[in-house]
Amino acid sequence: MAEGVEVKNPFLVALGERVRMLRARRGLTRKAVALAADVSERHLASLEYGEGNASILVLQQVAGALQCTLAELIGDVTTTSPEWLLLREMLSQCSETDLQRVRIQVAEMFGSTSDAARTHRIALIGLRGAGKTTLGQRLAKDLGYAFVELSREIEKFAGCSISEIHNLYGTNAYRRYERRALEETIQMYSGVVIATPGGLVSDLATFNEMLSHCYSVWLQAMPEEHLARVAAQGDMRPMSGSTEAIEDLKLILKGRSEFYAKADMVFDTSAQPLEESFRVLRARLRAAIKMPL
Repeated sequence: MAEGVEVKNPFLVALGERVRMLRARRGLTRKAVALAADVSERHLASLEYGEGNASILVLQQVAGALQCTLAELIGDVTTTSPEWLLLREMLSQCSETDLQRVRIQVAEMFGSTSDAARTHRIALIGLRGAGKTTLGQRLAKDLGYAFVELSREIEKFAGCSISEIHNLYGTNAYRRYERRALEETIQMYSGVVIATPGGLVSDLATFNEMLSHCYSVWLQAMPEEHLARVAAQGDMRPMSGSTEAIEDLKLILKGRSEFYAKADMVFDTSAQPLEESFRVLRARLRAAIKMPL
């Protein structure tokens, strides 16, 4: 490399190439795009040649001028080919219910587990303290299935605790262990109840794997009950600032609830004794998976 030659940032170079490509696809001159985007032609030229580190607002204006989404400009995977773009356009008009139907049909098309096999793997999802372990162990015994607490499997793969994984290797490494633990559990057991970590829905690839191969149940509870149950397990940390902890919990639940709601069944464990929760859940689950009481 020649001394003094400035190396362009690869991301900015790729961004510039996409701007030029989109402009060419629309048959627009640089001057026309600059005018529509309300930026200088010089600024747009710098952007196209990978030399301009434009603000997000400028990129939004350029996307508007090019009549494309900001995702397409930046390079989202669903904008990388005509087929992706056509699918995006078709699906953008669908309701959430229709999108779910499409997802299920696509999963079936590409060889996901049959419904019959899927119903023998029960995955319990939800926030910590919802009752996944307690109810999961009872369900597994009642159904004659194995019980797997996925967090323990993750620790076995990593050779250290969950907190150590995060501290030593980071969240990305944790997600890789989580995916591996789920895949191995699915492969090993034809009949199993799985208590999943609350954040499993954060990784869409892992969440899709679970939805495709397991019958999922979202265990719900009031935020106050979540904290009380965690404290009853011996972890007093959430109670040290209970008001703030409850607000944090509500925020996490708000961010995850749309994903939890993709479960095959939703069951509220709030304000009822454990035995009653188990009795009702057992009856509903056996009816859903067509197993006699």
